[in-house]
Amino acid sequence: MAENRLDNTKLEAAVAEFVKDRQRDKYADLMELLERSVVLVPTLAPQGLDQEMQKQVQQGGQVKLPKDAKIMPCLLRKEDGGQVFPIFTSMPQIPKDKKSPAVLAIPFFSCVAMVMGNKEKVESIVLNPFTHNVVLPKGILEVAEKRRNAMQQTKTVKMTEGQFQELVHNRVALHLLPNYLFAHKEEGLRSLQKEEGEFMLQFYREMYPEGKKDAVTVSPDDFSMMTLNLTDNLQMTRVDLPVEMAKKKGMCYRVYAVWLQDRQEIRYYTFERTEEGNYIGQIMPGGKHELVEPAPDNGAEIEAVMNLAGTVV
Repeated sequence: MAENRLDNTKLEAAVAEFVKDRQRDKYADLMELLERSVVLVPTLAPQGLDQEMQKQVQQGGQVKLPKDAKIMPCLLRKEDGGQVFPIFTSMPQIPKDKKSPAVLAIPFFSCVAMVMGNKEKVESIVLNPFTHNVVLPKGILEVAEKRRNAMQQTKTVKMTEGQFQELVHNRVALHLLPNYLFAHKEEGLRSLQKEEGEFMLQFYREMYPEGKKDAVTVSPDDFSMMTLNLTDNLQMTRVDLPVEMAKKKGMCYRVYAVWLQDRQEIRYYTFERTEEGNYIGQIMPGGKHELVEPAPDNGAEIEAVMNLAGTVV
């Protein structure tokens, strides 16, 4: 039941990728998707249903379970006698000879809660046990439960207009602009160099909802740009961000986009004001952001960026 609207295509692809080589990063990708997913769980007929609901469940129909309905998952027994909690990404993953009275679509975190509430009876969760057979031991489930609890305890905080502007500023400098350049490479750099402030303003407007785009507080003239063709292979574009925003702690005040012609590769460096002073950061393709080293005086910035990019003039 509920299978008709269940689409775990991305999750199944992540499971298959992990099973190929079982690398740690792919396991992390899989868990991130799984924590947001609804999975299928074979169960006994849920208790507390009226006759009509029981009939629909037996026929594989979709029903909304009452809050007090008792769910009894069908556990699998291992050769050593231990029991595991099976979950499935889709109906084809459940063999026809392993039919159960009901199959329920249940959020993954709810499955974790059921297992953690019966630690003495259940050893682990197993994802697609008859095909991919990915085991989620109690250690992993404990981490998932903590993440669920943290999400439930997170409160919505009302953001002031100034705080939102700061969020927008760093979102543009640390995410939107580098992601665009990594995707469009030399063509993207040319657009930046040609349109300058107008180009940057598009990213700021993108962060505001429809009807409020006029609330953007920066203008094209707030940006300063310089491009240096240092060698046939090396081009460096410097973007100075709006002064009023960039002078605050926690803000990015300048970025350098380095184009390596022979590699057809973008390197993206940020200059940021931290509590410990000004630092150079680097954004990697894929979004990873790290602070690399203290930022030098303005006159030595180009040399510092060249050293980080591994280039010599």
